Amino acid sequence: MTRVPSPIGGASSPGGPSRRLHLVRTDGGAVHARPIDSRASRLSWERRYRRRLRVTDAGAIAVALVAALIVQGALEPPSPGSGATTAELLLSAVIGAAWFAALAVFRTRDPHVVGAGAMEYKRVINATATAFGLVAIWFLAAQYSDGRLTFVVALPLGAVGLLVGRWAWRRWLRSQRRFGHYLSRAMLVGSRVEVEHVATQIARDRSAGYAVVSAVCDHAASGDLVVGDQRIPIVAPANVDPARVAATAERNQIDSVIVAGRFGDDCEAIRRLGWSLEGTDSELVLSSQLTDVAGPRIHFRPVEGLPLLHVEIPTFEGWRHVVKRTFDVVFASTVLLVLAPVYLLIAMIIRLDDDGPALFRQTRCGRDGRIFQMWKFRSMVPTAERELAGLLDRNEASGLLFKMRNDPRVTRVGRVLREHSLDELPQFWNVLVGEMSVVGPRPPLVTEVESYDGPVRRRLMVKPGVTGIWQVSGRSDLSWEEGVRLDLYYVENWSLTGDLMILWRTVKTILRPKGAY
Repeated sequence: MTRVPSPIGGASSPGGPSRRLHLVRTDGGAVHARPIDSRASRLSWERRYRRRLRVTDAGAIAVALVAALIVQGALEPPSPGSGATTAELLLSAVIGAAWFAALAVFRTRDPHVVGAGAMEYKRVINATATAFGLVAIWFLAAQYSDGRLTFVVALPLGAVGLLVGRWAWRRWLRSQRRFGHYLSRAMLVGSRVEVEHVATQIARDRSAGYAVVSAVCDHAASGDLVVGDQRIPIVAPANVDPARVAATAERNQIDSVIVAGRFGDDCEAIRRLGWSLEGTDSELVLSSQLTDVAGPRIHFRPVEGLPLLHVEIPTFEGWRHVVKRTFDVVFASTVLLVLAPVYLLIAMIIRLDDDGPALFRQTRCGRDGRIFQMWKFRSMVPTAERELAGLLDRNEASGLLFKMRNDPRVTRVGRVLREHSLDELPQFWNVLVGEMSVVGPRPPLVTEVESYDGPVRRRLMVKPGVTGIWQVSGRSDLSWEEGVRLDLYYVENWSLTGDLMILWRTVKTILRPKGAY
């Protein structure tokens, strides 16, 4: 399903503002107009969505606590007439109430975090840990020791249930947003170049929750903006009075006014715009000019009324990297043990296919440019490296990479292995011995590193990964520049929560391959 260009306007309710139309072409070729929901509809769906999350959260907590009671009853049956069952029910009710309250206190259902990014999951985990921590302190103070099984069973089961529930609702929300529902109507303000850049970034991520319906650009801008298959009308010049911009936003039922870059002729313009938006139900959003800096690295530090923006410098040592290494060892060891039969089966199939070696090793560069031997299941003919020189003129990749969709050196078994990334499985040995990480940038060849210049060498500041943001974002379908940008973003902004999300996306990529050849 694809969208085709459409102007804004056209569909309006009697006496009301016009609504943004998406023209959607279905697989059968029919074209249907889908209006983006109005502000009233957006506020209504936010309330409904929060109610659904509350119900799902309550269900996950209840299931976890009931399971804990069942396990405790099976392992420690209460003596007749002891009244232990009543005490256990009271304890479960206290834990459940504290848990549910913590989810509200940590604002896990805030519209700004649901549906995209890792912040929603982080808040759920932090709320769960805080709730159980407070209950544990209460246990110690009351010298109560009969609820240990509740912690052992309910904590992990409930945390997983909450995360799965949020993930399921997120999938539903993303599917709805593809049809123009559950989106915030956004108006971009700034120069034409900056507005076009922000609009392009928003259009790339359907889960962002914004639909750009209009723009306020400078006098030099002529004609509407065209971003991909979407046409965005310019409704006013950017250097008009902030009050007029606010009035335009209110007239068009704009939910979010996004300032992209410089606005107005002085530094007070944004403040006056914020004042003008008061009472209009429109929020003010500032697009950061800090390229590829993730939110957790940005902090505000007010000094005598002066809001200073503090940007943390990336660190490549310390406890966070110790945690990452611990996770790597545990995860790689588990994979190697659990999938040992799969390793053996793949090796046998490769050997039977062409009687060549099952494993292939290649020299790659790791952290700080250190050389190591990376292991893979062989997916090409044994003479593949000698035949490469004759295929260079057929290279389909950009930059320093060599890729061919129909590489004649790839074997029949190799095509299947590559499609589902099974040829990468032996790299978990490299992870175990410390040469690679489970998640990280793509491990480069020595010849690639020799051609690196400028900031590209920053890819070598962390260990390369078996999977990474590049692998789950299109792999070989990405350009060299886009692949480098994604890797550099990961190097400076990685987190354990982000790694877990990349691993989850890796599973989906393996099941539904894209860009693997």
